[in-house]
Amino acid sequence: MTNCDNTPVVLITGAATGIGAACARAFARSNWRVAITTLAATTAEAEAVRAECEAMGAAALVVALDVTNDDNCRAVALEVERHFGRLDGLVNCAGVTRFIPHADLEALPSSEFGRTNDVNVLGTFQMIRACRGALERSGNGAIVNYSSIAGLSGVGSSVAYAASKGAVISLTLSMARALAPHIRVNAVAPGYVAGGLPSRVLEPAALAAVEAKYLETQPLKTLLQPDDIAALTVFLVAGPAGITGEIIRMDNGLHLNG
Repeated sequence: MTNCDNTPVVLITGAATGIGAACARAFARSNWRVAITTLAATTAEAEAVRAECEAMGAAALVVALDVTNDDNCRAVALEVERHFGRLDGLVNCAGVTRFIPHADLEALPSSEFGRTNDVNVLGTFQMIRACRGALERSGNGAIVNYSSIAGLSGVGSSVAYAASKGAVISLTLSMARALAPHIRVNAVAPGYVAGGLPSRVLEPAALAAVEAKYLETQPLKTLLQPDDIAALTVFLVAGPAGITGEIIRMDNGLHLNG
């Protein structure tokens, strides 16, 4: 069913939990219609996010998506545009990691490097490619990719994760050039976010230790929340038209420590 409503539409990958779910709610509060994409394993969580968006008065759609499958990416982009009648924003939030000490090279198998790259980099590219036409037709298309401070400084959960997030930065710069003047492309590079990806891959004791470390070392003695990242994301998608090709760090001042 095609909807001819002129209310803008955003497609968010990895939107069932964490930062992606926060983005869905933030766009809904800003009167955007929201396409919530999710893996099959998190469909129930995605449906709960959809219900929250609809309770705010926003139209929302849940769609199954594996960003590593190019045919699936293209089909989802087409489905979202057909359902809502347009697509104005793309937020590439889907991501994976494992915590592996950087110096323990033997603990990082090629398969894990490939898995991380396939989701974090290839998946981001494939979704940009799949949504390009719809975003151009919008006349005001904008994309936000998620990098990380890991991609800026080579730190983070693993060498593979840091490398993938560095690649997202390069991809963002390339796409900002290639898709101009019709589509703006920016990236957000968060520091540690409570309720983000680490909370889904670490045991409680390890997670508590990580959070304590960041609270001690960050100049701003608080933990970033998914809603903080979501607010910046909405600003970049819906805000000033002159911003493109930017990598915006949000890390509670951690970079000030060198």
